[in-house]
Amino acid sequence: MRSIAVVGSGITGLVAAHGLLKSGCAVTVYSDRTADEWLNASRPTGTAARFDDALSYERELGLNFWDGEAPGGEGVYLTFCPALHNPLITLLGRFQKPFQAVDVRLQSARWMVELERRGGQVVIGKVGPNDLESLAAQHDLVIVAAGRADLCQLFARDDERSLYDASQRQLAMVITTGGPSRLDGIAMLPVRFDFLGTDGEVFFVPYFHKDAGVSWNILIEAKSGSRLDRFRDLKSGDEALGALKAAVRELFPWDEPFVRNMHLADPLGWLTGQVVPTVRRPSALLPSGKAIAALGDTAISYDPIAAQGANSGVKQARHLVHRIVARGSEAFDQRWIDETFELFYASHARHAYRFSQILLEPIPAPGRELLIAQYGSDGRADNDSGPQRVANAFVENFNDPTLMTAAFDDMAGMRAVIGRQTRGRWLRSGIRGRARIARNQVRVRFTPPARRV
Repeated sequence: MRSIAVVGSGITGLVAAHGLLKSGCAVTVYSDRTADEWLNASRPTGTAARFDDALSYERELGLNFWDGEAPGGEGVYLTFCPALHNPLITLLGRFQKPFQAVDVRLQSARWMVELERRGGQVVIGKVGPNDLESLAAQHDLVIVAAGRADLCQLFARDDERSLYDASQRQLAMVITTGGPSRLDGIAMLPVRFDFLGTDGEVFFVPYFHKDAGVSWNILIEAKSGSRLDRFRDLKSGDEALGALKAAVRELFPWDEPFVRNMHLADPLGWLTGQVVPTVRRPSALLPSGKAIAALGDTAISYDPIAAQGANSGVKQARHLVHRIVARGSEAFDQRWIDETFELFYASHARHAYRFSQILLEPIPAPGRELLIAQYGSDGRADNDSGPQRVANAFVENFNDPTLMTAAFDDMAGMRAVIGRQTRGRWLRSGIRGRARIARNQVRVRFTPPARRV
């Protein structure tokens, strides 16, 4: 029986631990907090919405404790504003299967307890770099899934693949209750995504809070120095919620009624900070010469704009578990760790990383072509029009970034995607979309901001 250590008790580390345990490995999770501390004394680590590909592995492992309770997000409702108070384009696309966002504090606490119940071990205590040598002597493999904490610095930055050396957004997150359960006039329960080209983005994500249950997780992605960049020096969740309401009122006034009656879900239910999108080397050598492996955010740090962090982490965990099982009794050396990661990067992570970059940067011409072709989508399940199928195809790329990401860099490829969804009518779809957008701009010029969209 192979003995595996997992350092970190977030989503990715615990999914890997459960997968390894189910596969017959002896698993020990090293956590810097108890399950009770996760649940009652911790800040959330992010929104961590997962789409069907990631959720399917969690369900395979029997970790889907909130199916039937957590709201199922059915799609994306995007409003693209190139300038202030100018909602140029809307998109309403449906996922093939719903996504789910559950409070990480609740998940980690429940999954830790479940791991021990199933026969795994949990050791409480902070693991530092000097502790890894001892762990490597006790186990066949040490997997570091400690997020972006100090341990990730053991894994060298991959300069060729890491496209940024600074954060691209100032981030804030607030978990709220008291808002509407659904969006008025929308035929599904979506992520509400307001995109203001000059300032940044705001996401309203259907969420399941650890105490309040059904709620909203609101993520702010502010461009540095913009009008949305007002969350850096906040001291409390109430201050963060107040700043959010003010920002929505000023920049996205059509959503002001939606946030007006919201209140903080719990005193710890908020975050501010930033992420430098980074790809790291998947292995590190300890002084003894033993190799350790990086997993999840420790291996790749994603800006949350495309919701790829937790999704990619779960997929990497599944890939790593399968590779460990296939390794049999052979050593988990550095060459094997690196090869395992390269297979995952080539098949998935490079697409997820590029998709996140696309959403952080000005929309490329093929992306504009897609937005034009889908214009008129309404998100209805019975809508089988070309524009709706284009919108649905875009949304499904969040679940599986290998589907369409490459087309954002290739106009011919994007027109081929649009052509498949519109049954060969990509040119007609583009002409119709441009005409509809022009009519909408006439309407916008004569409509007060608070009534738009």
